[in-house]
Amino acid sequence: MEKLQGWLKDATDIALGWLASPAALSQFALLIVAYFAARYLAQRFAPVVERTLTPKPEATHIIARLRRFALQFLPLLLPLLAYALTAVGEGLTRSVFGSGEVIAFGKRVFLLLAAVELVRKVLPPGFLKLMGRYVLLPFMALHALGFLDDAMARLDAAQVNLGNIQFTVLSLIRGAIAGALLFWLGSWSNRQTTGYIKAQPELRPATRELAIKATEVVIFGAAFLLLMSIMGIDLTAVAVLGGALGVGIGLGLQQIAANFVSGIILLLEGQTTVGDYVELDGGEKGTIVKMTARACVLETFDGKWIVVPNEHFITTRVVNYSDQGSANRYEALFSVSYETDINTVPAIVEAAVAKLPFVLTDPDGPDCELRAFGESSVDFAVEYWVAGIDDGKNKYGSPVLFAVWNALKNAGIEMPYPRRVVELRNPAP
Repeated sequence: MEKLQGWLKDATDIALGWLASPAALSQFALLIVAYFAARYLAQRFAPVVERTLTPKPEATHIIARLRRFALQFLPLLLPLLAYALTAVGEGLTRSVFGSGEVIAFGKRVFLLLAAVELVRKVLPPGFLKLMGRYVLLPFMALHALGFLDDAMARLDAAQVNLGNIQFTVLSLIRGAIAGALLFWLGSWSNRQTTGYIKAQPELRPATRELAIKATEVVIFGAAFLLLMSIMGIDLTAVAVLGGALGVGIGLGLQQIAANFVSGIILLLEGQTTVGDYVELDGGEKGTIVKMTARACVLETFDGKWIVVPNEHFITTRVVNYSDQGSANRYEALFSVSYETDINTVPAIVEAAVAKLPFVLTDPDGPDCELRAFGESSVDFAVEYWVAGIDDGKNKYGSPVLFAVWNALKNAGIEMPYPRRVVELRNPAP
């Protein structure tokens, strides 16, 4: 309370001194003139700037995006014009009166108002607005009141010990702010780069995934090294940490290292990539929807996600139904009675299946084969090729069986059911 009273007394003395000084009163007058002049100029130039920067609604090129981005800063026009005019007035008063504390204070206030408008109207909700509200505005308020240098000196003098490493409170605050900004910027850059890479149709899916992962590692690795440099940490310590981490990976994290290397091999070879429908030795089936540094994620036809370590794709047998977009062959089983002229069955069934729109003629058309003479029926199978995967969502087998049933019914061919002879040893009277 004593310190607060001392600050209030100093501020009161400064204010009374300004009110009794002709030079200070003239600076107040210049501040008022600078504000109203800036207001007039902002009203005149704001519509012109808005018309100049506003692109056509259908424009999507980079220049149009940059113009839309610059247009967001239009609310800062008034305080920045006031700041610029006040800076001119400060130079004038210092050359005439030899002092300019009042107008310098006003200039800092206009800069604070610009920061307030930036946080209120320009920064999007989320991380940037949070940083502006709790970091930028306090910083600019201290700067406007003239307490910034004293606060920085006090924070720089306070020491924090972490073992043998010493940090000042100022360096920790600077590191926290820089780290938050760097990793936010890295995340934004990674999203932009990922979108750009995915939009390149000439790249194979595996190449796109490899480029995305490599870019992510480079961006966040550079952000980490830059943060270490900002905080004043010797990078040789990072090298020692990297060596220790390498030993740990070699000894205790072998599976993670194996999966990581396997993921890189998968991306480089491109034999298995996002969008492929695969079947593993363990019976897992599904479409690859995501490939990470550790595992691949398979989505089954009923919406379940199966996480499969990358190593399984290298060390076990994998059936890829989608590789290179090749066609796939399936078969449908059916039976006819022994009273049927089985020589006519293949032509009837092949003609019926060939009429289905999804059945291909290349590499081969439908092929009806005699499979066996069963206990109660003659067993057949019709083989057909499709340009897709019968994975549960795309049911090719059901329409084929419908076509076989309808064709046999129309031809008067019976599809039998099992028959049994039952002997009653003790019939009822």
